Amino acid sequence: METRSQWGTRAGFILAAIGSAVGLGNIWRFPAEAYGNGGGAFFIPYLFALLTAGIPILIMEFTMGQKYRGSAPLTFRKMNRKTEFIGWWAVLVAFVISTYYSVIIAWAISYAYFSINLSWGADTEGFLFNDYLKTVAPGQIGNLVPGVFIPLILVWIVVLFILFRGVKKGIEIANRIFIPTLAIIFLIIVIRAVTLDGALQGLQAFFEPDFSSIFSGEVWVAAYGQIFFSLSIAFAIMITYSSYLPKNSDITNNAFITGFGNSSFELLAGIGVFSVLGFMAGQSGVAVDEVVSDGVGLAFVVFPAIINEFPGLNGLFGFLFFASLVLAGLTSLMSISETYIAGISDKFNISRGKAVLFGGGIAALISLIYATQGGLFFLDTADYFINQFGVAMLGLVEVVLIAWLLRQVKNLKNHADELSDIKLGWWFPVSLNVITPIVLGYMMFDILRLNILKLFDTPTGNYEGYSDTFILFGGWSVAAAALIIGVFMAATKWRSKEAKGYSDQREAK
Repeated sequence: METRSQWGTRAGFILAAIGSAVGLGNIWRFPAEAYGNGGGAFFIPYLFALLTAGIPILIMEFTMGQKYRGSAPLTFRKMNRKTEFIGWWAVLVAFVISTYYSVIIAWAISYAYFSINLSWGADTEGFLFNDYLKTVAPGQIGNLVPGVFIPLILVWIVVLFILFRGVKKGIEIANRIFIPTLAIIFLIIVIRAVTLDGALQGLQAFFEPDFSSIFSGEVWVAAYGQIFFSLSIAFAIMITYSSYLPKNSDITNNAFITGFGNSSFELLAGIGVFSVLGFMAGQSGVAVDEVVSDGVGLAFVVFPAIINEFPGLNGLFGFLFFASLVLAGLTSLMSISETYIAGISDKFNISRGKAVLFGGGIAALISLIYATQGGLFFLDTADYFINQFGVAMLGLVEVVLIAWLLRQVKNLKNHADELSDIKLGWWFPVSLNVITPIVLGYMMFDILRLNILKLFDTPTGNYEGYSDTFILFGGWSVAAAALIIGVFMAATKWRSKEAKGYSDQREAK
């Protein structure tokens, strides 16, 4: 097997880590989360969550990858042979996410093209569901939608080519281009947004603090949830990326830069989004809270409607906005896909090219189901279940395993301190041994509670009222498959001499 790749420079690794963290959720999830959970006051629990969960887990995962120098499955195997399945579970979660994340990027590419002539017309919601996606009933597949299929192929060609080029010549160079370009484009968007009529109204709604909210447990859970889902932690990405670090790399500094870099972009996104929503509210003669949205609805329904009302250069602003979604999505998709490419290469001792062709090729083929007329509903369901019962649960299991069962926090802390300028004090073990497991445990409890309550909220008792069969095969089976296949992969024989040799050394001790 070829020698393990390395980042060419420290800046290359940091840009790649920030590129992974900065994704679609920063633009369409954070602003609505902050607004709905106390506005300016939300930044208090948000910053606390960043310092007691986000950065500590980043340091933990950076240290694991840098110390054990392997993909997530290999890293967990080196820590303890019985925990390898956790690494594969994380890799499979990332695999599932890559199959539908690529499709959302394809939508953004299409909408960047549509924005030139404002092709979505006045009824932006009708255009998305009827004219563009041509949706059929949930559970039906329908035909491939050319407007999704063609840009989807382009997405996979670009991403797999970059991954095929390797860490230094592919991922690092791509992030050196994409991240600065994304920052410049989004800065242009924000500058234009804050000069719109009504922008001040939107910013006031975004930043106006409701300090009573910080006494609500739900707001703190929302803050931890945002940090957890935003930073690409607990599903193999940061372990994989840090495994390519040189042996003398400063770990703690890198984690702080990545964490605060991601949060800075989220704040910038909030300013831009709410400036534009304030403009929309002013144009419509309604309060800001009546136009606030998130997710697909914000990006592909609300924003096109706002772009229609722009006082000038509508097409240019629309193109820049959707181009920023494409760039943010591509940098995240590269990192997500790298997890299973590295895992396959390590496990089966095959070249990077073969791993890209096999892992990336299968992901690309599976993604085609989301490019059909019924793809939106498959995407919605898979995303909900893999995030709720994959990412969230996986994060809890990972932290509890490392902190409570394997008792590795002290060892990881010592390793990071040996290499880093910033030494880890008492807050690091307290965060990982106490605060983070309790908060993640409560988050998981809250997720289960809310899903039980949903049984009484919809006619079918399922998420969004979907049928039992659709939820079983499109939701539960997807989340369960990530764990089951992960266990199966852990049980298969390693062909890597490094993994077998390390295990033999541990057993001899």
